[in-house]
Amino acid sequence: MFRFASPHFFLLFAVIPAALFYQRRKGICPAMGVSSPAPFRNIIPSPFLIIHQALPILKYAAFCLMIIAMARPQSGTERHNILTEGVNITLAMDLSESMAALDFKREGKIVNRLEAVKGVVRNFIQKRNGDRIGMVVFGSEAYTQMPLTRDYNTLASVLERLKIGAAGKATAIGDAIGISLKRLEDIESKSNIIILLTDGQSNAGELSPGTATEIAVQKAIKIYTVGVGTRGEAPFLIRDPLFGERYVYQQVDIDEATLEDIAQKTGGLYFRAENTDGLQKIYDTIDKLEKSEVEVTTFAEYTERYSLFLVPAFLLLCLWIFLSNTRFLEIP
Repeated sequence: MFRFASPHFFLLFAVIPAALFYQRRKGICPAMGVSSPAPFRNIIPSPFLIIHQALPILKYAAFCLMIIAMARPQSGTERHNILTEGVNITLAMDLSESMAALDFKREGKIVNRLEAVKGVVRNFIQKRNGDRIGMVVFGSEAYTQMPLTRDYNTLASVLERLKIGAAGKATAIGDAIGISLKRLEDIESKSNIIILLTDGQSNAGELSPGTATEIAVQKAIKIYTVGVGTRGEAPFLIRDPLFGERYVYQQVDIDEATLEDIAQKTGGLYFRAENTDGLQKIYDTIDKLEKSEVEVTTFAEYTERYSLFLVPAFLLLCLWIFLSNTRFLEIP
Protein backbone atom coordinates (compact mmCIF):
# COMPACT_ATOMS: atom_id res chain seq x y z
CA MET A 1 0.00 0.00 0.00
CA PHE A 2 1.08 3.58 -0.64
CA ARG A 3 -0.21 6.76 0.99
CA PHE A 4 0.64 10.36 1.90
CA ALA A 5 0.53 10.98 5.65
CA SER A 6 0.30 14.82 5.29
CA PRO A 7 -1.51 15.48 2.01
CA HIS A 8 -2.40 19.08 3.00
CA PHE A 9 1.10 20.14 1.91
CA PHE A 10 -0.05 19.62 -1.69
CA LEU A 11 -1.75 23.02 -1.36
CA LEU A 12 1.70 24.52 -1.84
CA PHE A 13 1.48 23.56 -5.51
CA ALA A 14 -0.73 26.64 -5.90
CA VAL A 15 2.39 28.79 -5.33
CA ILE A 16 3.97 27.59 -8.60
CA PRO A 17 1.47 29.30 -10.99
CA ALA A 18 1.78 32.50 -8.94
CA ALA A 19 5.59 32.37 -9.18
CA LEU A 20 5.47 31.75 -12.93
CA PHE A 21 3.08 34.70 -13.39
CA TYR A 22 5.35 36.98 -11.37
CA GLN A 23 8.41 35.81 -13.33
CA ARG A 24 6.66 36.55 -16.62
CA ARG A 25 5.58 40.02 -15.49
CA LYS A 26 9.13 40.73 -14.39
CA GLY A 27 10.51 39.79 -17.85
CA ILE A 28 8.12 42.00 -19.83
CA CYS A 29 10.26 45.16 -19.40
CA PRO A 30 13.61 44.58 -21.13
CA ALA A 31 16.80 45.68 -19.39
CA MET A 32 18.13 47.26 -22.63
CA GLY A 33 16.09 48.64 -25.52
CA VAL A 34 16.97 47.80 -29.12
CA SER A 35 15.51 49.78 -32.05
CA SER A 36 15.25 46.70 -34.29
CA PRO A 37 16.11 42.97 -33.77
CA ALA A 38 16.74 42.52 -37.52
CA PRO A 39 20.58 42.45 -37.27
CA PHE A 40 20.39 39.54 -34.79
CA ARG A 41 18.04 37.23 -36.72
CA ASN A 42 20.83 35.39 -38.57
CA ILE A 43 22.74 34.60 -35.39
CA ILE A 44 22.60 30.87 -34.58
CA PRO A 45 21.47 30.37 -30.96
CA SER A 46 24.12 28.90 -28.70
CA PRO A 47 23.35 25.54 -27.01
CA PHE A 48 24.09 27.26 -23.74
CA LEU A 49 21.29 29.73 -24.49
CA ILE A 50 18.83 26.83 -24.76
CA ILE A 51 20.12 25.43 -21.45
CA HIS A 52 19.77 28.87 -19.88
CA GLN A 53 16.14 29.09 -20.98
CA ALA A 54 15.46 25.66 -19.46
CA LEU A 55 17.24 26.55 -16.21
CA PRO A 56 14.02 27.49 -14.32
CA ILE A 57 12.78 23.91 -14.84
CA LEU A 58 15.43 22.71 -12.38
CA LYS A 59 14.20 25.17 -9.76
CA TYR A 60 10.52 24.33 -10.10
CA ALA A 61 11.15 20.58 -10.34
CA ALA A 62 13.12 20.77 -7.08
CA PHE A 63 10.24 22.73 -5.51
CA CYS A 64 7.68 20.10 -6.61
CA LEU A 65 9.78 17.26 -5.22
CA MET A 66 10.14 19.12 -1.91
CA ILE A 67 6.36 19.48 -1.66
CA ILE A 68 5.90 15.74 -2.29
CA ALA A 69 8.53 14.99 0.38
CA MET A 70 6.72 17.25 2.89
CA ALA A 71 3.49 15.33 2.20
CA ARG A 72 5.29 12.31 3.74
CA PRO A 73 4.91 9.51 1.19
CA GLN A 74 4.75 6.14 2.91
CA SER A 75 4.60 2.53 1.76
CA GLY A 76 3.52 -0.37 3.88
CA THR A 77 1.17 -3.28 4.43
CA GLU A 78 -2.06 -3.86 6.31
CA ARG A 79 -2.90 -7.10 8.07
CA HIS A 80 -6.37 -8.10 9.23
CA ASN A 81 -6.69 -10.48 12.18
CA ILE A 82 -10.11 -12.11 12.62
CA LEU A 83 -10.69 -12.60 16.33
CA THR A 84 -13.98 -14.56 16.32
CA GLU A 85 -14.72 -18.02 15.01
CA GLY A 86 -17.66 -17.07 12.77
CA VAL A 87 -20.09 -19.64 11.38
CA ASN A 88 -19.19 -22.94 9.73
CA ILE A 89 -21.34 -23.33 6.61
CA THR A 90 -21.46 -26.32 4.28
CA LEU A 91 -23.15 -25.83 0.92
CA ALA A 92 -24.62 -29.13 -0.32
CA MET A 93 -25.22 -28.78 -4.08
CA ASP A 94 -27.30 -31.16 -6.19
CA LEU A 95 -25.60 -32.03 -9.52
CA SER A 96 -28.06 -34.70 -10.66
CA GLU A 97 -29.29 -34.70 -14.27
CA SER A 98 -32.59 -33.02 -13.36
CA MET A 99 -30.60 -29.82 -12.64
CA ALA A 100 -30.31 -29.47 -16.45
CA ALA A 101 -33.95 -28.31 -16.66
CA LEU A 102 -34.19 -24.98 -18.50
CA ASP A 103 -36.76 -23.21 -16.32
CA PHE A 104 -34.67 -20.33 -14.89
CA LYS A 105 -33.44 -17.00 -16.21
CA ARG A 106 -30.09 -15.40 -15.43
CA GLU A 107 -29.29 -11.92 -16.72
CA GLY A 108 -32.17 -12.12 -19.18
CA LYS A 109 -31.13 -15.49 -20.65
CA ILE A 110 -32.78 -18.87 -20.14
CA VAL A 111 -30.37 -21.13 -18.25
CA ASN A 112 -30.52 -24.46 -16.49
CA ARG A 113 -31.05 -24.71 -12.77
CA LEU A 114 -27.39 -25.20 -11.89
CA GLU A 115 -26.29 -22.06 -13.75
CA ALA A 116 -28.99 -20.04 -11.96
CA VAL A 117 -27.88 -21.44 -8.61
CA LYS A 118 -24.22 -20.64 -9.28
CA GLY A 119 -24.86 -16.90 -9.60
CA VAL A 120 -26.95 -16.72 -6.43
CA VAL A 121 -24.59 -18.86 -4.34
CA ARG A 122 -21.60 -16.81 -5.52
CA ASN A 123 -23.31 -13.64 -4.27
CA PHE A 124 -24.04 -15.35 -0.96
CA ILE A 125 -20.38 -16.34 -0.53
CA GLN A 126 -19.17 -12.81 -1.24
CA LYS A 127 -21.44 -11.37 1.47
CA ARG A 128 -20.00 -13.52 4.24
CA ASN A 129 -17.21 -12.16 6.40
CA GLY A 130 -15.09 -14.32 8.65
CA ASP A 131 -17.16 -17.49 8.22
CA ARG A 132 -15.71 -20.79 7.04
CA ILE A 133 -17.57 -22.17 4.04
CA GLY A 134 -17.22 -25.61 2.52
CA MET A 135 -18.90 -27.34 -0.41
CA VAL A 136 -20.31 -30.83 -0.86
CA VAL A 137 -21.74 -31.97 -4.19
CA PHE A 138 -24.01 -34.93 -4.73
CA GLY A 139 -25.80 -36.99 -7.34
CA SER A 140 -25.78 -40.78 -7.12
CA GLU A 141 -22.85 -40.26 -4.74
CA ALA A 142 -21.79 -37.43 -2.45
CA TYR A 143 -18.28 -36.12 -1.94
CA THR A 144 -16.41 -33.07 -0.67
CA GLN A 145 -15.72 -30.51 -3.38
CA MET A 146 -14.12 -27.95 -1.03
CA PRO A 147 -13.31 -28.27 2.70
CA LEU A 148 -14.15 -25.47 5.12
CA THR A 149 -12.19 -22.37 4.15
CA ARG A 150 -12.16 -18.58 4.29
CA ASP A 151 -10.63 -18.42 0.82
CA TYR A 152 -13.82 -17.18 -0.84
CA ASN A 153 -12.15 -16.50 -4.20
CA THR A 154 -11.05 -20.12 -4.56
CA LEU A 155 -14.46 -21.30 -3.41
CA ALA A 156 -16.17 -19.15 -6.06
CA SER A 157 -13.78 -20.51 -8.70
CA VAL A 158 -14.61 -24.10 -7.72
CA LEU A 159 -18.33 -23.23 -7.82
CA GLU A 160 -18.09 -22.01 -11.42
CA ARG A 161 -16.50 -25.31 -12.53
CA LEU A 162 -19.33 -27.52 -11.25
CA LYS A 163 -20.96 -29.61 -13.97
CA ILE A 164 -24.25 -31.48 -14.10
CA GLY A 165 -23.86 -35.25 -13.75
CA ALA A 166 -20.35 -35.02 -12.25
CA ALA A 167 -21.54 -37.01 -9.21
CA GLY A 168 -23.94 -39.30 -11.03
CA LYS A 169 -27.46 -39.17 -12.42
CA ALA A 170 -29.52 -39.92 -9.26
CA THR A 171 -30.01 -37.97 -5.99
CA ALA A 172 -28.47 -39.09 -2.70
CA ILE A 173 -29.77 -36.55 -0.20
CA GLY A 174 -28.94 -38.65 2.87
CA ASP A 175 -25.33 -39.15 1.82
CA ALA A 176 -25.02 -35.42 1.08
CA ILE A 177 -26.10 -34.57 4.62
CA GLY A 178 -23.77 -37.23 6.03
CA ILE A 179 -20.71 -35.91 4.18
CA SER A 180 -21.65 -32.35 5.16
CA LEU A 181 -21.85 -33.34 8.82
CA LYS A 182 -18.42 -34.96 8.59
CA ARG A 183 -16.92 -31.78 7.07
CA LEU A 184 -18.36 -29.65 9.88
CA GLU A 185 -16.51 -31.83 12.40
CA ASP A 186 -13.16 -30.80 10.89
CA ILE A 187 -13.11 -27.38 12.59
CA GLU A 188 -15.03 -26.66 15.80
CA SER A 189 -17.39 -23.69 15.89
CA LYS A 190 -20.20 -22.43 18.07
CA SER A 191 -22.54 -22.38 15.06
CA ASN A 192 -22.71 -24.98 12.28
CA ILE A 193 -25.22 -24.99 9.44
CA ILE A 194 -25.88 -26.88 6.22
CA ILE A 195 -27.62 -25.34 3.21
CA LEU A 196 -28.99 -28.26 1.19
CA LEU A 197 -30.15 -27.46 -2.34
CA THR A 198 -31.87 -30.06 -4.48
CA ASP A 199 -34.54 -30.35 -7.18
CA GLY A 200 -35.55 -33.98 -6.80
CA GLN A 201 -36.25 -36.91 -4.53
CA SER A 202 -33.74 -39.03 -2.65
CA ASN A 203 -33.36 -42.22 -4.70
CA ALA A 204 -29.74 -43.25 -4.12
CA GLY A 205 -27.05 -43.48 -1.47
CA GLU A 206 -26.31 -45.61 1.57
CA LEU A 207 -27.66 -43.21 4.20
CA SER A 208 -31.36 -42.34 4.29
CA PRO A 209 -32.42 -38.70 4.76
CA GLY A 210 -34.19 -39.64 7.99
CA THR A 211 -31.11 -41.23 9.55
CA ALA A 212 -28.90 -38.34 8.43
CA THR A 213 -31.38 -35.89 9.98
CA GLU A 214 -31.28 -37.72 13.32
CA ILE A 215 -27.49 -37.45 13.37
CA ALA A 216 -27.72 -33.72 12.60
CA VAL A 217 -30.18 -33.27 15.49
CA GLN A 218 -27.79 -35.06 17.88
CA LYS A 219 -24.94 -32.81 16.80
CA ALA A 220 -27.13 -29.66 17.04
CA ILE A 221 -26.46 -28.77 13.39
CA LYS A 222 -29.10 -26.69 11.67
CA ILE A 223 -30.09 -27.55 8.08
CA TYR A 224 -31.73 -25.13 5.67
CA THR A 225 -33.30 -26.96 2.74
CA VAL A 226 -34.00 -25.38 -0.64
CA GLY A 227 -36.20 -27.02 -3.26
CA VAL A 228 -35.37 -25.51 -6.63
CA GLY A 229 -37.41 -25.72 -9.84
CA THR A 230 -40.85 -25.03 -11.27
CA ARG A 231 -43.78 -27.32 -10.59
CA GLY A 232 -44.99 -29.84 -13.14
CA GLU A 233 -43.14 -30.28 -16.41
CA ALA A 234 -39.82 -28.58 -17.24
CA PRO A 235 -37.99 -28.27 -20.60
CA PHE A 236 -34.74 -30.17 -21.20
CA LEU A 237 -32.36 -29.74 -24.13
CA ILE A 238 -31.71 -33.10 -25.83
CA ARG A 239 -28.81 -33.51 -28.27
CA ASP A 240 -29.72 -36.37 -30.56
CA PRO A 241 -27.02 -37.55 -33.03
CA LEU A 242 -29.72 -38.27 -35.61
CA PHE A 243 -32.26 -35.45 -35.17
CA GLY A 244 -29.95 -32.81 -33.64
CA GLU A 245 -30.94 -30.56 -30.73
CA ARG A 246 -34.53 -30.47 -29.54
CA TYR A 247 -36.47 -29.62 -26.39
CA VAL A 248 -38.35 -32.26 -24.43
CA TYR A 249 -40.69 -31.60 -21.49
CA GLN A 250 -40.38 -33.96 -18.54
CA GLN A 251 -42.18 -34.22 -15.21
CA VAL A 252 -40.00 -33.07 -12.30
CA ASP A 253 -41.03 -33.73 -8.71
CA ILE A 254 -39.47 -32.44 -5.49
CA ASP A 255 -39.93 -34.36 -2.27
CA GLU A 256 -41.03 -31.31 -0.33
CA ALA A 257 -42.30 -33.34 2.60
CA THR A 258 -38.84 -34.80 3.24
CA LEU A 259 -37.12 -31.43 2.86
CA GLU A 260 -39.61 -29.79 5.23
CA ASP A 261 -39.08 -32.58 7.76
CA ILE A 262 -35.28 -32.19 7.62
CA ALA A 263 -35.49 -28.44 8.19
CA GLN A 264 -38.13 -28.65 10.92
CA LYS A 265 -36.31 -31.29 12.99
CA THR A 266 -32.93 -29.53 12.86
CA GLY A 267 -34.26 -26.03 13.58
CA GLY A 268 -33.79 -24.73 10.03
CA LEU A 269 -36.25 -23.61 7.39
CA TYR A 270 -37.50 -25.01 4.11
CA PHE A 271 -37.73 -22.79 1.02
CA ARG A 272 -39.12 -23.33 -2.44
CA ALA A 273 -37.54 -21.41 -5.35
CA GLU A 274 -39.25 -21.38 -8.74
CA ASN A 275 -37.24 -18.53 -10.28
CA THR A 276 -33.93 -16.69 -9.86
CA ASP A 277 -35.45 -13.82 -7.86
CA GLY A 278 -36.99 -16.25 -5.40
CA LEU A 279 -33.70 -18.11 -5.10
CA GLN A 280 -31.87 -14.85 -4.40
CA LYS A 281 -34.37 -13.89 -1.67
CA ILE A 282 -33.90 -17.29 -0.03
CA TYR A 283 -30.14 -16.92 0.27
CA ASP A 284 -30.55 -13.31 1.42
CA THR A 285 -32.87 -14.54 4.17
CA ILE A 286 -30.39 -17.22 5.27
CA ASP A 287 -27.62 -14.63 5.18
CA LYS A 288 -29.56 -12.41 7.61
CA LEU A 289 -30.55 -15.29 9.90
CA GLU A 290 -27.02 -16.66 10.25
CA LYS A 291 -25.00 -13.49 10.77
CA SER A 292 -22.10 -13.64 13.22
CA GLU A 293 -20.36 -10.72 14.90
CA VAL A 294 -16.84 -10.79 13.57
CA GLU A 295 -14.21 -8.63 15.26
CA VAL A 296 -11.47 -7.64 12.84
CA THR A 297 -8.28 -5.96 14.08
CA THR A 298 -6.21 -4.12 11.49
CA PHE A 299 -2.46 -3.73 11.86
CA ALA A 300 -0.67 -1.27 9.59
CA GLU A 301 3.08 -0.91 9.16
CA TYR A 302 4.38 1.98 7.06
CA THR A 303 7.87 3.09 6.03
CA GLU A 304 8.68 6.72 5.29
CA ARG A 305 9.68 7.27 1.65
CA TYR A 306 10.25 11.05 1.67
CA SER A 307 13.98 10.60 1.02
CA LEU A 308 13.17 9.25 -2.46
CA PHE A 309 11.91 12.74 -3.33
CA LEU A 310 13.97 14.95 -1.01
CA VAL A 311 17.39 13.76 -2.23
CA PRO A 312 16.63 14.43 -5.95
CA ALA A 313 15.14 17.79 -4.95
CA PHE A 314 18.35 18.73 -3.10
CA LEU A 315 20.52 17.67 -6.06
CA LEU A 316 18.41 19.64 -8.56
CA LEU A 317 18.47 22.69 -6.31
CA CYS A 318 22.25 22.49 -5.90
CA LEU A 319 22.65 22.17 -9.69
CA TRP A 320 20.42 25.21 -10.25
CA ILE A 321 22.36 27.30 -7.71
CA PHE A 322 25.69 26.25 -9.20
CA LEU A 323 24.70 27.04 -12.81
CA SER A 324 22.95 30.27 -11.87
CA ASN A 325 26.08 31.57 -10.14
CA THR A 326 28.69 30.38 -12.67
CA ARG A 327 28.17 29.88 -16.39
CA PHE A 328 24.66 31.33 -16.41
CA LEU A 329 25.16 34.15 -13.92
CA GLU A 330 22.80 37.02 -14.71
CA ILE A 331 24.04 40.58 -14.19
CA PRO A 332 21.36 43.26 -13.97
